[in-house]
Amino acid sequence: MLLLTFEGIDGSGKSTQARRLAAFLREAGRDPLLVREPGGTELSERLRAVLLDTRSNMHPMAELLLFSAARTQLVAERIRPALEAGRIVICDRFYDSTTAYQGAGRGVADPAWLQSFHRRVTDGLVPDRTFLVALPPERAQKRREAKEVPPDRMEAEADAFHERVAAAYETLAREHPQRILRLDGRRSVEALHATIRADVQTLLRAHTGTAAASTGSSEC
Repeated sequence: MLLLTFEGIDGSGKSTQARRLAAFLREAGRDPLLVREPGGTELSERLRAVLLDTRSNMHPMAELLLFSAARTQLVAERIRPALEAGRIVICDRFYDSTTAYQGAGRGVADPAWLQSFHRRVTDGLVPDRTFLVALPPERAQKRREAKEVPPDRMEAEADAFHERVAAAYETLAREHPQRILRLDGRRSVEALHATIRADVQTLLRAHTGTAAASTGSSEC
């Protein structure tokens, strides 16, 4: 059906928007699958615990490979089967996170190498729409601090790291304007949700129309 992904630096509000979209689609009578990265399967959740544990002393390339391993399992076990069953899949983070965090944040690999690598990791799966909730790193930091929850290993990185990640997301949005819809994370939760909801409804109408046209042509 449709693969919709949410991206942004930690504290941007992307997870809130992913949950709100899933709730809206359920109320509309659909059966969306909402998953997170890393996570979503037994193996992926175990990898998540290691990746986000502040006690983990991890080489940047090992980090990239573990995030990608969790993604491969999630795609094979849950995302692709759901899409093939005609469901809408909402994923809180996908391979753009690896490009931004490990590619730019850690400086592990260049974008061209990562683009090819992502195709292997996901078996060629590309999101139909990526919602990038953009927020200045300093504002995202204040939001994280307001939650009064100990930061995980990624959240605890230095300001310069988060600035590199945010800049990488802006580059991705410019390079993939057809797929990535950049949203101003400073707007209210309701305003962001309304924009996302309208875009998804447009995507669904286009998808339904394409499917109908394909069915019609095959019967001619």
